[in-house]
Amino acid sequence: MTRKRLRDYGLSVGDLPTGPHNTITDVAGVRVGQTTLISGEGPLTPGEGPVRTGVTVILPHGDNLYQQKTRATVHTINGFGKPCGFEEVRELGVIESPIALTNTLNVWRVADGLTSYALRQNPQIAIDGPSFNAVVGETNDSYLNDIQGRHVQPEHVWLAIETAASGPVAEGAVGAGTGTTCFQWKGGIGTSSRIVPKKAGGFTLGVLVQTNFGRAADLRILGAPIGKKLTPPNSAQSPIPDAGSIMIVLATDAPLTSRQLGRVSVRVAAGLARTGSVYNHGSGDFVIAFSTAELIQSPAPALTTTRPVLANEGKVLSWLFTAVADAVEEAIYNSLFRAETVTGRDGNTRHALPVDRVLEILKGRH
Repeated sequence: MTRKRLRDYGLSVGDLPTGPHNTITDVAGVRVGQTTLISGEGPLTPGEGPVRTGVTVILPHGDNLYQQKTRATVHTINGFGKPCGFEEVRELGVIESPIALTNTLNVWRVADGLTSYALRQNPQIAIDGPSFNAVVGETNDSYLNDIQGRHVQPEHVWLAIETAASGPVAEGAVGAGTGTTCFQWKGGIGTSSRIVPKKAGGFTLGVLVQTNFGRAADLRILGAPIGKKLTPPNSAQSPIPDAGSIMIVLATDAPLTSRQLGRVSVRVAAGLARTGSVYNHGSGDFVIAFSTAELIQSPAPALTTTRPVLANEGKVLSWLFTAVADAVEEAIYNSLFRAETVTGRDGNTRHALPVDRVLEILKGRH
């Protein structure tokens, strides 16, 4: 039976409305593609399996990103991680690559896949045009997956790009979330969106998360201390993921500069904290944010251009701050609610969050 999302149980976060799918793809033009890799059972044989991993790709739009870049920023909440391509985004304020999420040791092979894809589209790269910056985020799925095998190959990246679509997004143990953990339960991919009021522009903001963090005892859902009442099976024998991480991709159609995107990205931590995270020492917590409001042509057709900007920054950003905190919180819950139990290498198991018990606890608080 397919597991449901938070809102399917009549629960929600905050008061702002969602987009039609309550996903990052509610931001017009944004597409998501995922390749899931599951094979083998039993003892770990490094380099061979079992395999419980994948790749998730977010495209800011469906055209050539190297030739039509988007305004972007990156933000580090806690830097214990191995993302690729962040410095150029930080410096130039644009993204020219699909955004890929995968596992820690697969970052460079996934970046290679993104680069090969870009070279096929743009044979002028680094010859008659500028070089190319691939953007990849990661979390560590080694409890369930043969991470040394680096099983995500360039062709898996290409498949995710080529099958990327708008509309509903698969969540839970799929793509880059296949082998990840959230509060010692099975986590994975989650997504959500918000629409700010018309008086603030009516803009859409969406997020997608790859969850792989948290101690079971710290889990809070809608303010309830779920972790004090629910303990995952065999959690005493499994490692406490103090070194767990989360990748958060943020999209909006609001005409934000990279500086303004940075201000919105900082507020991601508010939504993350509501779920029980304290950004532990060994946690890699990163945000990649972009705006689809303007496509930056490369090469530029003229020396100067005109573009829309926020005339009342405070009025719009205040609503976007609320939107991002709420959407991140709900996306994390969706990653938990939608994830099925997964058994991986050496029989290691991450169990699905028992949603029925969560609902009982929440009901008992009212």
